[in-house]
Amino acid sequence: MSGLLALLDDVAAIAKLASTQIDDIVGQTAKAGSKAVGVVIDDAAVTPKYVHGIPAARELPIVLQIARGSLFNKLVILLPAALLLEAFLPGLLTPLLMLGGCYLCFEGGEKIWHALHPHPESHAQEATTLDAAHLEKQRVAGAIKTDFILSAEIMTISLSAIESSSFWIEAVALAAVAVGITVLVYGAVAALVKADDLGLKLAQDGRLSATRNFGRWLVRAMPTVMKVIATVGTAAMLWVGGNIITHGLHDLGWHWPYEAIHVVAEAVAHAVATAEGAVAWIVTAALDGVLGLGLGLMLIPVVTRVITPAVEALAGLVGRRKDEG
Repeated sequence: MSGLLALLDDVAAIAKLASTQIDDIVGQTAKAGSKAVGVVIDDAAVTPKYVHGIPAARELPIVLQIARGSLFNKLVILLPAALLLEAFLPGLLTPLLMLGGCYLCFEGGEKIWHALHPHPESHAQEATTLDAAHLEKQRVAGAIKTDFILSAEIMTISLSAIESSSFWIEAVALAAVAVGITVLVYGAVAALVKADDLGLKLAQDGRLSATRNFGRWLVRAMPTVMKVIATVGTAAMLWVGGNIITHGLHDLGWHWPYEAIHVVAEAVAHAVATAEGAVAWIVTAALDGVLGLGLGLMLIPVVTRVITPAVEALAGLVGRRKDEG
């Protein structure tokens, strides 16, 4: 009997430990996912452009292909790389995170620069020079390539937010973030790209006038919705990128940008004297976004005139050597 009681005690202890581990994983997953929200919004805002000009019947299959590529990026390549980095070279996490923050600032700054200095879209020309199969293949490849960069930033941000000494909790939490964010992003993308088709169907086939009116409203509203999402995504990129840079500099010993923003936010919050926590957060996010925009605009000539030509030259050199070999 005593042996049975001891066994039950052991089972109860194991169950309690398992429950604690699950609670830790859920908590760390939620915390890590919330830190990556800015990149998530931008990912959802960027992806719909890859189905522009594609036949409606191929939109969802393309989104599904990109989602599968995104999961492969996160789970097979980035998750093991992030865990190995955390285990053996943890000092590189902050610089790599800041490098990703610079990329976000550059992307956000470039979008604003192009909005102020618009240039014609190349989709129409692209569609006339490529057949449907090659166009689809090219779009999917381009989307997965862009997703890899955004996914790397998501995984790095998520890893930096996880506070656990357990390798398995980190691994499971990162995997949960990867799957959850992929489902969230590409589920939202699928809904967005098919919303106008749904609106058109309701407008044409709805039995009630209210249903038909809603369908027509949905068709008219979708271009505005997409513009709002793109704007929010750009703002989120600049905010997250600027925040990563200020925190990274603070961690590396250069404290004044972080402290200056904190002082200004607290001063404004005290002056308003209402919902001080929310006001301080809004001011901090705004100042982080301004810093991110300034950095992004400065990076545009560096990337376009130095980094991109250098990469293209290196790729051309590698290609010529392969042809010669």
